Amino acid sequence: MVVRNTARGIRHLLELIRFSHTVFALPFAVLSAAMAIALSVEKGAPGLPPVRHLLGILLCMVFARSAAMAFNRLADRHLDALNPRTAQRHLPQGVLSVRTVVVFTVLCAIGFGASTLLFLPENRIPLYACIPVLLYLFAYSYTKRLTVWTHFWLGGALALAPLGAWVALRAEIVPAPIVLAIAVMLWVAGFDIIYACQDIPFDRAHGLKSLPAWLGAAPALRIAAGCHFLMVVTLVFLPAVFPLFGAVYYLGLAGIASVLWIEHSLVRPDDLSRVNQAFFHANAVVSVGLLAIGIVELLL
Repeated sequence: MVVRNTARGIRHLLELIRFSHTVFALPFAVLSAAMAIALSVEKGAPGLPPVRHLLGILLCMVFARSAAMAFNRLADRHLDALNPRTAQRHLPQGVLSVRTVVVFTVLCAIGFGASTLLFLPENRIPLYACIPVLLYLFAYSYTKRLTVWTHFWLGGALALAPLGAWVALRAEIVPAPIVLAIAVMLWVAGFDIIYACQDIPFDRAHGLKSLPAWLGAAPALRIAAGCHFLMVVTLVFLPAVFPLFGAVYYLGLAGIASVLWIEHSLVRPDDLSRVNQAFFHANAVVSVGLLAIGIVELLL
């Protein structure tokens, strides 16, 4: 019985933070790490980085995202209870207690900080950056109460993945991970704007900020499309600062652009019934697809 209850509790916690959605951010961290390793090898580095560094990137990603998602659920639990779209979530329904989620959030935050120790003694930057990173991630939960540009704050949160992976392995900030991070920020902001269109009446009624609540669905969807267009343009310039990418990368990028076009064709201002399909399926293809393209190019 204890084992069964423990397993059920873990399952509920993973559902709470939508652990499966790690697929949105993790591929960009892995791609950035692969780019950093390839560049090091190109410059004559003796072998691959230590396994503990690679493990550190994975653990930092999982713990940071889990802490941020759990904190977001805590911060929004009262609003979630009022919103018909989110009223069935674990905290409003009492499936998980506030105390349980608080403990989980704290443990994940500690796990994130502890994971940065795997980069010592070679690189102290991840350790020094762990608290500012957590504060930035946690602050997102309150931006929707303050600014309509909340979507870009969320984009910045996921953009930390490629930046962090690169810095963890090379202890430097150069144009390549910055360009990749900008693309991630634009991508996330675009699809978050699409997702927020579902809550326009609720957000307006409760004083919450978002571009769709401010401008309406049609203008917001145009801004989302503009974000994704700029994402593709940004990625077009990535080989200019990372010359190991070439023809295969550009061919794959054309496919990514096609997926983004399909994503926007699924959603119209007067028909938001396929937002989840556009949000989950198309964006999973974008993140995993770009990783696959990059890895194939680097292997070739």
